[in-house]
Amino acid sequence: MIYLLSPAKREGVFNLPMIEFKRVADTIDFNGVDTLMFTSKQAVVSANSIDKRWREFDSVAIGGATKAKIEELGGRVIFSPKNFYGESLAKDILERFRDRKILYLRPRVISFDSKSFLEKNGVYIKEQIIYETSCKNYSKDFQPKKGATIIFTSPSTIRCFFKNFKWDSSYSAVIIGKATKKELPDVVKRVYIAEKPLIDFCIKRAKEIESESV
Repeated sequence: MIYLLSPAKREGVFNLPMIEFKRVADTIDFNGVDTLMFTSKQAVVSANSIDKRWREFDSVAIGGATKAKIEELGGRVIFSPKNFYGESLAKDILERFRDRKILYLRPRVISFDSKSFLEKNGVYIKEQIIYETSCKNYSKDFQPKKGATIIFTSPSTIRCFFKNFKWDSSYSAVIIGKATKKELPDVVKRVYIAEKPLIDFCIKRAKEIESESV
């Protein structure tokens, strides 16, 4: 059985979301900025629920799902980097947007401090926290079955999974990307990274693992 630890619904897998989202802002301060940066589709959803004027600004989208959500809600994406990870991402933005005034609409907890890196290199960036995440709580009845393939879609899904469950040696892990893989504890031995950092590619890899084991 394949367990998807994301709130996203997909056919053919068991949905076991690990994270809950809560909006923590009622307004967005657009003063002095000309470009928005989003690193998750949840940030886009949260921004849209707070102030639909975000659609009037150019957007930098980190990740395919983020880009798709911006366009779905009527925004315009001017850049979506191929590399989504930490310092290399910040360098991409540095090369292209040194003269832009960027507002990073972000969650409370982030895996890389883009603001500090960019400002050290002369790029103005303002941040506003607009949502936060917390772990869902499950009883042991929801423990994945032996032999399961577990899809982790973010570092947070890893942390929340291990708050709820123990890892079984029969499990396999499919990881959405390199930054997420770094969060895995050593007890996880069978690890596979999706070809592209998208949920559909995670599911594709998980199904390949299952067919290989038959």
